[in-house]
Order: sequence, then C-alpha cells, then structure tokens
Amino acid sequence: MKYYAPLGATFYGKDLTMRLRKENDLMHEDEIILVAQVSDALAHPARIKIYQYIMQCNKDRVNVCNKDVVAAFDYSQATISQHIKKLVEADLVQIKKIDKCSMYYANIGKLMKYLDATRKFSTFQA
Repeated sequence: MKYYAPLGATFYGKDLTMRLRKENDLMHEDEIILVAQVSDALAHPARIKIYQYIMQCNKDRVNVCNKDVVAAFDYSQATISQHIKKLVEADLVQIKKIDKCSMYYANIGKLMKYLDATRKFSTFQA
C-alpha cells in the first residue's frame, strides 16, 4: 500500500506537515469528477432552492412538474428550465414523462455519493 506525505513546512515554529494518508483515503478520479460536476450544478442559489423543493415534494410523495416549480419560485419558466437542465446534467434530478408533463425526481443516491466524496475531500488534516 502506498502512502503519501507532502513536503513539510514550518510556520512560526509550528509543523505544518500533513499526516500520512493511505491511498484508500484519497479521492479517486471518478470522485473528483463527481464533486466537480455536482458542485457546479449546486453553485447557484436558485438551483439549490429548486433541488430542495423537488426533494421535499418527493419526500411528501407529491409529483413535481415544471409548472409546479415555476409557481413555487419567482422565476420565469425559461429560467427554471435552465436551472433544471443543469441539475439533470449533473444527474441530481431525473425526468419521467407522464402524459404531456415532465415529472421531476431528486436522485438522492447521487447526492449521497457527492456528500461521501466531499467528506473524503475535507478530511485532510494539517
């Protein structure tokens, strides 16, 4: 098993060397891509609000379509559609066509993978 330790440094006598980390503790390439994609999708406050709204509706077993999201927020339908598109591209939201309406479902599994990867990313100790 490989171990990684960046070159150490001191600052006012304090050792800033990072503790040794096992290879398993480091983020893999697919996790890095996941964190980048999901972080980009959640980088806009409106998308976070929309995603939370869809999650809450799904939790309450309420189907959500575009007109519901437009009615819940003070944004135009075009703006909502752009934000939804970004969430779908990151696989945070999935769309299911029912009749003429597109229903939105939060992909909680993707969110959990993202949170696990960010926890791994944030556990570096100096």
